[in-house]
Amino acid sequence: VLSFRAVESQSEAQCAPVDSLWRRYSEFELLRNYLSVTYPHIVVPPLPEKRADFVWHKLSADNMDPDFVERRRIGLENFLLRVASHPVLCQDKIFYSFLTQEGGWKEMVNETGFQLKADSRLKALNATFRVKNPDKRFTELKHYSDELQSVISHLLRVRARVADRLYGVYKVHGNYGRVFSEWSAIEKEMGDGLQSAGHHMDVYAASIDDILEEEEHYADQLKEYLFYAEALRAVCRKHELMQYDLEMAAQDLTSKKQQCEELATGTVRTFSLKGMTSKLFGQETPEQREAKIKVLEEQIQEGEEQLKSKNLEGR
Repeated sequence: VLSFRAVESQSEAQCAPVDSLWRRYSEFELLRNYLSVTYPHIVVPPLPEKRADFVWHKLSADNMDPDFVERRRIGLENFLLRVASHPVLCQDKIFYSFLTQEGGWKEMVNETGFQLKADSRLKALNATFRVKNPDKRFTELKHYSDELQSVISHLLRVRARVADRLYGVYKVHGNYGRVFSEWSAIEKEMGDGLQSAGHHMDVYAASIDDILEEEEHYADQLKEYLFYAEALRAVCRKHELMQYDLEMAAQDLTSKKQQCEELATGTVRTFSLKGMTSKLFGQETPEQREAKIKVLEEQIQEGEEQLKSKNLEGR
């Protein structure tokens, strides 16, 4: 559970916000999901990791380690500051309520119905393989983010292995320091020398511990790049979906126009089951043809409006 001080009221007419309120990590996740769906064209800042990934032995079984919890708190604070500094996201009412409204915030988010706008993974995968004219700029961005993710993931895994070995050296020297100190108590002639050696072992172990803790902060910064790369990929995936919908709408419109033209002129350019049926069992009456043409013209008008809307959304 996290506590933070809320921002000042946006206008004098509003009630002064509470001094501080509590938010769980799951609420931060809900806020970010809402922002990602509502603003698909924006690279929404990432959240810090919920559980420690790419960890070394000392931290592997302890996700409630005070140092880890504190670093995650700093990461969540950075997330809020980044959203607050964005010219579009900072104006969002849900974000402002997240900072100021103590109760009923989750209900407010769910009432927006943003979940209905979320794209399914199957649809996103389908778009990836079926887009005919992908935008070169977004393709390059996607390849860049994929490569960045791969390189940083590899770097973090290597770093975890190196940290494990360093931690092994730390433990060995710490044990030597304890043994030499205990040994010095039972040795008369070598007591001072053994105690001095034990002290040096302890100092060396402490220096390694400091290095490991400092490197953990560098690892956190690398993880931010990793999560930002995923945020960039999300924008690229959304663009692929829009491009796919645009191409499907354009294809459907072309098909409708062709059908309308065939009905109006009485000529069939492409083979169809309907065309064969007409030849075998007789042509449609003029009234039937006129009714179909009218329906198609309405569908074409709707299709042109939809295509125009999707072009505008894509831009």
